[in-house]
Amino acid sequence: MPLPLRNARIKLPQGQIFWREVGHGRSIVFLHGSWDDSSQWLPLVERLSTTYHCLAPDLLGFGESECPNVHYSIELAVECLADHLDALKLRRVYLVGHSLGGWIAASYALKYLDRVEGLVLLAPEGVQVKGLGWRWWKTRLLKLPVVGWGLRSLHAFRKFLKLRRVEQLLQRRRQLLTFPVACKLLFQRRGAEIRAEQLQERLQWLKVPMLVLQGDHDKPAVSLLGQTYAQLAPNAKLQQLHSSNSTPETQADDVAQAIRAFIENG
Repeated sequence: MPLPLRNARIKLPQGQIFWREVGHGRSIVFLHGSWDDSSQWLPLVERLSTTYHCLAPDLLGFGESECPNVHYSIELAVECLADHLDALKLRRVYLVGHSLGGWIAASYALKYLDRVEGLVLLAPEGVQVKGLGWRWWKTRLLKLPVVGWGLRSLHAFRKFLKLRRVEQLLQRRRQLLTFPVACKLLFQRRGAEIRAEQLQERLQWLKVPMLVLQGDHDKPAVSLLGQTYAQLAPNAKLQQLHSSNSTPETQADDVAQAIRAFIENG
């Protein structure tokens, strides 16, 4: 039987943070992806909370956490996480991060090395990979009002024009508009600021145990990002999941099994 999940809120210097918490034992903190909130971890938390203390916050500006009018950065997210764990008196934790959450988890570990037992990363952002710069340029265009007007106009005639991609692009645009803070962090800041927070030059100093999980059919860009982390961090291991992709919602059994083995086997 699943353990009862507790929802909680706390006021931090950066703003009010909402989180979900359950279980006892070694603490695992789950940091959600760019286009999600802490609910993405519920299938995984259900499988791990019988053995571990699981904590999944909504990042500042996401989900049920406060969205203050501030300049968002990875450094702000790291300090918010540090203050949150301090308030809960959690001195040593495992961090599990997906996408943007992986970038924040690795950045936190670099700054607070003695407070992290280990890292598990899935499709982590936060490193510069040759040939992938176009990703955010194309995504930025989708947010433009004129592009939205054009897609909606095409959508009205999609059956006649047989434009199957129009609905997918409209869904992607709606996703971007739903998560404005993710857009700010990933591609709406000055390029110099984003590059200063990327980790490819610093991962050599990240000496905590790290597990990078990949699916058999992850997109090429996702695979390249994970492989870069695994190649540059000295204590990193790349593990292939025998499943379609590395998303924690759809592959909860495989991801939970990998996390258990990582924690128990060191």
